[in-house]
Amino acid sequence: MKRVPVPLILLGSIIVGIGLVAVAMMTGVLPMRDVLTGFYTFVFGLVVISILAIIGAVFIGMYISHRIFSNRQFTTFEEEMLKMKDDVEEIKKKLEEKD
Repeated sequence: MKRVPVPLILLGSIIVGIGLVAVAMMTGVLPMRDVLTGFYTFVFGLVVISILAIIGAVFIGMYISHRIFSNRQFTTFEEEMLKMKDDVEEIKKKLEEKD
């Protein structure tokens, strides 16, 4: 059985913590005393969510590029380009033979 990586547990706990703080603020359990506290909380949440979004985008990009490059087969477009290259080389050889 695979162990869960420590960074994943840390990120998950940060997300859950931010969610709990947000729910506590909305329900009135955690009162907002001044405007700066709300602003700092908003900025902190925005920074954390932005970092997590960038990390997620990187992992999704790595996954998609891995799926594309692990196919190990040429696409139909690439096959046509290779055939066209062979055709161009044949035409060059024929033109050189005529000269």
